[in-house]
Amino acid sequence: MWRLKVIIFILYLVPTYQQFPRLCVTQQALRTKECCPVWEGDGSACGAGSGRGSCEDVKISEQPDGPQYPFSGLDDREKWPLVFYNRTCQCAGNFMGFNCGDCKFGYFGDNCNERRVSLRRNIFHLTRAERNRLISYLNLAKQTISREYVVATGTYREMENGSNPMFADVSVYDVFVWMHYYVSRNALLGGPGNVWRNVDFGHWAPAFPPWHRVYLLHWEHEIRKLTGDMTFSIPYWDWRDAQDCEVCTDELMGARSPQNPNLISPSSVFSSWKVLCSQAEEYSNRGVLCDARNEGPLRRNPGNHNQNIVERLPTSADVEFTLSLPNYDTGAMDRTANMSFRNTLEGFGDPQTGLGSSSRLGMHASLHVFMNGSMSSVQGSANDPIFMLHHAFVDSIYEQWLRRHKPSPSQYPESNAPIGHNGDYHMPPFIPLHRNKEYFISSKDLGYEYSYLLDANQRLAESMRPYLDELHDVWPWLILAVLCGGIVTVAIAIAILLAKHRFKALPRRKSWKNFFALPEKQPLIWNNETEASHHNYQTTM
Repeated sequence: MWRLKVIIFILYLVPTYQQFPRLCVTQQALRTKECCPVWEGDGSACGAGSGRGSCEDVKISEQPDGPQYPFSGLDDREKWPLVFYNRTCQCAGNFMGFNCGDCKFGYFGDNCNERRVSLRRNIFHLTRAERNRLISYLNLAKQTISREYVVATGTYREMENGSNPMFADVSVYDVFVWMHYYVSRNALLGGPGNVWRNVDFGHWAPAFPPWHRVYLLHWEHEIRKLTGDMTFSIPYWDWRDAQDCEVCTDELMGARSPQNPNLISPSSVFSSWKVLCSQAEEYSNRGVLCDARNEGPLRRNPGNHNQNIVERLPTSADVEFTLSLPNYDTGAMDRTANMSFRNTLEGFGDPQTGLGSSSRLGMHASLHVFMNGSMSSVQGSANDPIFMLHHAFVDSIYEQWLRRHKPSPSQYPESNAPIGHNGDYHMPPFIPLHRNKEYFISSKDLGYEYSYLLDANQRLAESMRPYLDELHDVWPWLILAVLCGGIVTVAIAIAILLAKHRFKALPRRKSWKNFFALPEKQPLIWNNETEASHHNYQTTM
């Protein structure tokens, strides 16, 4: 318990970077629209005194968006982050973060000059200790309130242009729940029920793979900083050909509760988790943002979903067909006609034809529906920790496609994609800022790799890890058993040698039968008959 307290204490001292940094939600910061916090390393804004970065005007792409969102100036995510900030830290070299106090993905060290590639492993290839750490890290993130950043509970207009800041404290884990909600929520046009649904800054269009890639990288980084474990990497769940939720066990993501099949087993730590930002329809009806309040327990009932929407989980053949599609994305938001890798990967294209005319969902989307609970809501799906395992594998498929087809940067749409999805668009709601096309590159360039994409020998070694770990746990007992066996063997050998030596010392007329015979008992009454026959008397051995 004391170790957990120490980790939490250290968290209060460690700067993080996400949206919204606490130092940037004051009245002054919101009114001046400047988010350039001081880096504690040298006491200067953006670490300018150490050459880490500088406070600069935000540059926005002027490329036109598609026609799907016919409004302007109504949604805070438009031309992100200009509604909130028009000046932010722009970091130099390998530095990154809202104050340039951190390193770019794949770099480590005080000066961010240590290049390192992390390995994301199959969750079933983790050692027992690694599985236990994963669960404890997730729960620590869920129970630890973030001191460095907060989430918005009102629009900039509701904040009276910064005069009345509306933000809430949430846990480290729930910041990411909120971020996924915020990027996918409906646009609020003003008043109850007045929303625009045909908009999503992170789904249904080209930015789906890059946005979730950045999301996982930030989440992975925050867990490392929270725990101090710089070796931590997100594991993935390879769900190809799965017949059920293989990770839904109490040792991993929580089994089904025997009392209520819609809830998590009381034996799992996840049974105590509460969700937030999961009631999309209620927010739309009220015309408000999620207020980040507790909305009840985590729910999941895998397999008891609408079979008319999802018939089965994806197969190896489905994944292979998806990877074979050469076109990344058409740039449209028409899920019924967009025959492309991205559309099929996301689940709107048939994984056997690529056409989006089917009423069924496949690939990525089918897993969300299959889970039949908190994960089945787009906006609230990140409440379920399976979300991370699932999207790590989706990201690995995206990585395979990039390596197989080696697309040129021009394949990513520069203009006329749905709002938020053009190549130079900054991804909401990230601060520091990231452009979509910057993550249309290999994971190796971002400092991570997937274990099942390694060469054959390395894959074999990875698959053997849990068994070698079990062997490592029992090796003292094996050594003890070998020693005991050796002692017994030596004792038997000595006994045999002594037996042979004794046999050679016996008169030749004696047999082995006489050698092993016990001394004969003498009769209590002696007579001639007894005396004549006592040499034939046999005792029981």
